[in-house]
Amino acid sequence: MPIAAAIQNALAGSSMIRKMFEEGNLLKKQHGADKVFDFSLGNPDVDPPPAFHQVLVRLAEEDKKGSHGYMPNAGFPDVREALAKKASREHQVAIDGSHIVMAVGAAGGLNSVFKTICNPGDAVIVSKPYFVEYRPYTSNHGAKLVEVDSLPDFNLDINAIGAALTPQTAAVLINSPNNPTGKVYPAATIAALADLLREHGKKTGRLPYLVSDEPYREIAYDVDVPPVLSAYSEAMVVNSYSKSLSLPGERIGYIAVSPDITNKADVMNGLIYATRVLGYVNAPAFMQRIVAELTDVSVDVAVYARRRDAFTAVLDEAGIEYNVPEGAFYMFCKAPARQASEGDDLAFVNHLKQHLILGVPGSAFGKPGWLRFAYCVDEKIIRASAPAFKQAMETWTKK
Repeated sequence: MPIAAAIQNALAGSSMIRKMFEEGNLLKKQHGADKVFDFSLGNPDVDPPPAFHQVLVRLAEEDKKGSHGYMPNAGFPDVREALAKKASREHQVAIDGSHIVMAVGAAGGLNSVFKTICNPGDAVIVSKPYFVEYRPYTSNHGAKLVEVDSLPDFNLDINAIGAALTPQTAAVLINSPNNPTGKVYPAATIAALADLLREHGKKTGRLPYLVSDEPYREIAYDVDVPPVLSAYSEAMVVNSYSKSLSLPGERIGYIAVSPDITNKADVMNGLIYATRVLGYVNAPAFMQRIVAELTDVSVDVAVYARRRDAFTAVLDEAGIEYNVPEGAFYMFCKAPARQASEGDDLAFVNHLKQHLILGVPGSAFGKPGWLRFAYCVDEKIIRASAPAFKQAMETWTKK
């Protein structure tokens, strides 16, 4: 029997990020890992902070009775209270544990959100470029992802979002710091978006939710990531510890909602129910207890800042144009033009592979003509890639 048509179609257009990562592994086997410059996957190589290991060992040795059993689907009450204090600080609101649902990473949190708020045929608006999995996350729950252009500096285009709003708009989804651009949306932009959504709600009788995907909130360079929960009543924030504590494989995160959200009890009960019936049941018990003790801890952002600076030096030398990231650990670069034509991101990514450089075409993020490099790799690899980038550019412009 064939598999479902929807899955067949999804597999045909499966994640370009994973595809490039797998190709990188093949190249490493052929040429040696030290000869391949793999910037395809946002898999942090920075170790978790020492405090994580200390708490992990202590809690594992305690091994209290029942500590690995079921808890309320929303998470341990004391963990939710601890993370509510963290979210209150970050978003300049006063919330308690009743506003928190523990999630199986940000991906699990987003799926729980969309299952809770989306009816079949609803729309979720997102600004391009955007994280590639947003489309399947929304389609999982009968909604469609509506793409709008961003401004030239990758800030949100409020007018474009306004033009895309309809009575079927369930939510506007933002991601700041952004993957793949590293853009941090300023407070004025968040405020303007909130005003836009309130006006739309007055006209249509339906206030869209503002869903903020924030796994990179704590990885920002010389810029503050503005609060969202205090900016708009119908806001939800989804966060995880995949990047801030370098724990992507542990799948631990949370959802926080505005204290002023309409029908709070229904929203929270919906999120809890969705977490259960989507098969997550609850976020991992052990990891919940660990992160509750690490609300003031994060990886050393200075490491990523140094890598960003090293990468910009490599790109400058090669003559590749890029957007300077304000956060996260991605370099979004313009595919260089060849002769009189516009830059072709797919062709340039394939050309880079010949020089053992792995990146991801911007078309995978809804932005053709650009490409993404993840610099969550050893700084030595970044610096060692300079000759390969330079040679790749020299041969590209001669074609």
